[in-house]
Amino acid sequence: MSRPLLYLSYKQDMALLNTSAKRAWTLVLAVVAVTLPFLLTDDILVVLATACAASIGAIGLNIVTGYGGQVSLGHAFFLAIGAYTAAALSGDPDSTRLIGFGITSLPIWLLAAGLVAGLAGLIVAPLAARLRGLYLAVVTLGLVFIGEHIFKHWRELTGGVGVGRPAAVPELFGFQFAVDGAMFTKAQKLYLLMLVLLVIFGVLARNLVRSRTGRALAAVRDRDLAAEVIGVDVTRYKMIAFAVSSFYAGVAGALLYVMIGFVEPGSFNLGMSVQYIAMVLIGGVATISGSVLGALFITLLPRITRELPAVLPFISASSTAGGITVFQVETILYGLLIIGFLIFEPRGLFGIWIRIRSYWKSWPFSH
Repeated sequence: MSRPLLYLSYKQDMALLNTSAKRAWTLVLAVVAVTLPFLLTDDILVVLATACAASIGAIGLNIVTGYGGQVSLGHAFFLAIGAYTAAALSGDPDSTRLIGFGITSLPIWLLAAGLVAGLAGLIVAPLAARLRGLYLAVVTLGLVFIGEHIFKHWRELTGGVGVGRPAAVPELFGFQFAVDGAMFTKAQKLYLLMLVLLVIFGVLARNLVRSRTGRALAAVRDRDLAAEVIGVDVTRYKMIAFAVSSFYAGVAGALLYVMIGFVEPGSFNLGMSVQYIAMVLIGGVATISGSVLGALFITLLPRITRELPAVLPFISASSTAGGITVFQVETILYGLLIIGFLIFEPRGLFGIWIRIRSYWKSWPFSH
């Protein structure tokens, strides 16, 4: 006779869904996620699809910052590399203005976007391995400004400021995701595509952090000197964290601009890096689920602030109308939310969920 909640082997203990409750809730979430395209309007589906793509980038940043303990402010740089790699590979080969190779197959340009960004991360990683804390943050911040200069002036790749270029075209075995079809709309197809990719990359990241590599990263994060004493190659694992994080950022950059349909070099700035820092801090540091929650929260935030001018007259929708704008409100909210979560709930939204779950698991014996 089996006994509930007791593991009889290491295999049971290390299973990804190691309790019946986790399996049940995962099934419920999967059913809800798959049925959403048939319940929600296209504009909301576009926001959710964008959140799925952003979640992949947030997971990547959490690997290097949350699990690896390395502060990175250069995430926008790697997002840009992924976006432009995908756009160039998928671009029109007959264009006289922009670089294009005409490769519209989704697996090819998506994998290439991640690999090129990962290679860039691997090049930067030796510098990162020698630095920590504020010094590392400043170095990665410099990448954003270097990237801004390169992308604004490399017109053959980016199209230039104010002009830009079309994003990558998602196509798989002749099936077009970015056009309306007989059965599914464009928004429904893109949402389901982004959802599937998020699940794939989320599971891969979850398995990575549960592996020997993940445990080594945690040791380096908690105390790199002690990790080195017990035999962990600190430099090697810091380089792995940077490379994997950059790979995820490249993939996310390619997918994000598929949703927008257009890549403009001015968008890859410090503000974008701050957005991803906010996703990690608000969602929960060193948690894959927290990365998804934070990305969903930050992606939905602009949609909420866009409704404020109708409720609060002193907030305007554009700078020409005078007063404080919704864009300024968003910037203020990012700062306030980061400060608020760091002070009152350092574990983020995932920490709030853990507290709620722990309360009900021990109820009525909550003390």
